[in-house]
Amino acid sequence: MNYRLYDRYRQPVASLAVLADTTANWRPNRFGFAVLGCEHELRFPAVKLLDYAADQDQLYHNPNPFALVTLAHLLTQATRQDMHARFAAKWKLVQLLYQRGWDKQRVIDLFSVMDWMMRLPEHLKRSLWHNIEVLEEQEKMRYVTSVEQIGIEKGMQQGMLQGLMQGRLEGEQSGEAKALRRLLEKRFGPLSEDVPTRLQAASIDELELWLDRALDADNLAGVFSQ
Repeated sequence: MNYRLYDRYRQPVASLAVLADTTANWRPNRFGFAVLGCEHELRFPAVKLLDYAADQDQLYHNPNPFALVTLAHLLTQATRQDMHARFAAKWKLVQLLYQRGWDKQRVIDLFSVMDWMMRLPEHLKRSLWHNIEVLEEQEKMRYVTSVEQIGIEKGMQQGMLQGLMQGRLEGEQSGEAKALRRLLEKRFGPLSEDVPTRLQAASIDELELWLDRALDADNLAGVFSQ
């Protein structure tokens, strides 16, 4: 990709890796290969989101929108086994969206990313929407209502994210299974024959649990672990 960009624009190209996994010591900073005495290597700086876990208070007060996205990612990992804690964390981030004074489109974009990452079971999702509606009435705003009306489509019109949203909106197990299969293939490569069968036989709750794990698991075993 670097050399293609250079060929097209004739400008120096920099690559930056954002590492979102949970393995503290995994920090790749180079890619390369060698064949027939010829070597090719790319060295790149890497940012580990896990490094910010100890500085969450600073992230809460940082006006940079990427700080909010980083927080959403870290809190998603931290609340994997506690949906009520995730609900509380997500609600706090939603309130931050209203407090920052950002324009409407930025609120929509950030909410759609946050909503996709911090998935909740249906009963907690309904509670969150109720809280949002009350907040909107108090603040005389309609940001997230606009998100709901457009189906949170902004930034999710292509590829894997579209499949995820379609599966959720249709409420069909097959849609969820198909979306999860695409995500697993993108992250871990070709799947063994038993994986699609397992996905098709799974319940919606199982699929949502596996989807949550698949976002930051290091391998397939981490997705399906008991």
